[in-house]
Amino acid sequence: MANTTHIGLDQVRQQLRQPRIQLKGRQVTPEARADVQALIGPVPKEGHRRDLLIEHLHVLNDHFHGLFERHIVALAAEMRLPVVEVFEVASFYHHFEILKDDVSAPRITVRVCDSLSCSLAGSDSLLRQLQRELVGDVQVVHVPCLGRCEQAPAAQVGQQAVAFATAQDVSRLVVENSTQPLALPQALRFDDYKKAGGYQLAQQVAAGLKDHESVIQCLESSGLRGLGGAGFPAGRKWRIVRSQSGPRLMAVNIDEGEPGTFKDRTFLEADPHRFLEGVLIAASVVGCEAVYIYLRDEYHEARVLLTEELAALKLNPPCALPRIELRRGAGAYICGEESAMIESIEGKRGEPRMRPPYIAEVGLFGRPTLEHNFETLYWVRELIEQGAESFASHGRHGRQGLRRFSVSGRVKQPGVKLAPAGITLRELVDEYCGGMAVGHTLYAYLPGGASGGILPARLADVPLDFDTLQPHGCFIGSAAVMVLSQHDSAREAALNVMRFFAHESCGQCTPCRVGTDKAAQLMTAEVWDANTLEDLAQVMGDASICGLGQAAPNPIRCVLQYFPHEVGAA
Repeated sequence: MANTTHIGLDQVRQQLRQPRIQLKGRQVTPEARADVQALIGPVPKEGHRRDLLIEHLHVLNDHFHGLFERHIVALAAEMRLPVVEVFEVASFYHHFEILKDDVSAPRITVRVCDSLSCSLAGSDSLLRQLQRELVGDVQVVHVPCLGRCEQAPAAQVGQQAVAFATAQDVSRLVVENSTQPLALPQALRFDDYKKAGGYQLAQQVAAGLKDHESVIQCLESSGLRGLGGAGFPAGRKWRIVRSQSGPRLMAVNIDEGEPGTFKDRTFLEADPHRFLEGVLIAASVVGCEAVYIYLRDEYHEARVLLTEELAALKLNPPCALPRIELRRGAGAYICGEESAMIESIEGKRGEPRMRPPYIAEVGLFGRPTLEHNFETLYWVRELIEQGAESFASHGRHGRQGLRRFSVSGRVKQPGVKLAPAGITLRELVDEYCGGMAVGHTLYAYLPGGASGGILPARLADVPLDFDTLQPHGCFIGSAAVMVLSQHDSAREAALNVMRFFAHESCGQCTPCRVGTDKAAQLMTAEVWDANTLEDLAQVMGDASICGLGQAAPNPIRCVLQYFPHEVGAA
């Protein structure tokens, strides 16, 4: 018996000494490698750039209508990255669908928006109808906000946006999608913009004819603040980043994922070069050697337009240009948070960073970074040409400046409204939106998108601006105003946005990941457990890493405070 055991151990040792027939883990097939190389090109001499991982994933996802596992393995090999690292990035973003090699990808995907404004316009019934009628190789899914709230209900057929979507329109586009080119917006193009005096200011700033310090002082005097939601003074931000040692970089946030917000898309599709001139002025004044523009993936038409206009700008530059790269988001609301966006630009999962350090000191690729929202840069040329006094002369109720409001919901004329800062909701609806829609009276409104809270009609005379809404438990954010009527429910609106937060939480911190999901479950009860919801809101607000979890409790608290009759609260 002992001898038999000894022989068995010798055999095991001999087997262990034998070289493996193949390496551990899944191996790259020649066919998959050829597929990847055909789309992203062969490995450059210096190797593929790590920060282009998401761009490469997009190329594969677009071509094959999904990310097959064999291609993920091949891409990892081509980029000399661990397969698990590529997989964890791909699985983070909603627009990447990872597929087993033995399944077929859908021929086309139809996305129907289920955010608040579209839900008010009947997107739920549209989704159910399309899921019944479009079968076979067509995939129909509900998605968070598509950034077209003024065109509710909104949908996308492949990469083509559908405004005021009907089942008939969507079905027709499903049939035509492979033959119809993407319809581009009627924007002011490069040549026409230059003929109208465009880029002259950028030339003056770059040549030193316009003093850089005077430009910063103009921004400071005007009171221009960041218009992506946080509201940090723009001039002060330029001054802080400019004071850091170089090289400095710039990151532009056009992710615009806040439900109810569509102002950036509207103006990008109309006048892209006014924004780009603001980019050049900011880069010149602050001393940024490279600019990364991060555009949300839902804006396919705007991306094609911006790609063409950037090419025209680079072909005939009005001054020395920084390096400009256009980066494509992949469906993640969290990437609207500045540090999460920077992680995404670097080709990683879009998870917010802990602070300090702040990105003005240690940002993109570890360099001092000037981060701005599209609209802030869109204002730069006009402010400098007309002077700070002109901008500051506008305003109501003790406020200064102008704001662009994205208005949707139960109004006659939704859309982007340029109005004085400090205007009230009642004034905004009556003077700029043609009043409430027929058959509707004002019941409630969300002044700052999903995260800005919900206020009742009796507070419709509160000025809409930075710092004016906080005493009422709300904030202006990106000025996304969604209007509800007597036919709507504040508790249902709050549940809609809480489900959005639960879907979009990056999962990095427990208070947000667990809290938003638990809150959404509790909010489905006929009578809300006010004490438990308040405790949950306190933990989320105090302990979440970033603004998503910190702001998610706002709708809960507003409903409990202003609409207790809807939830059975005392």
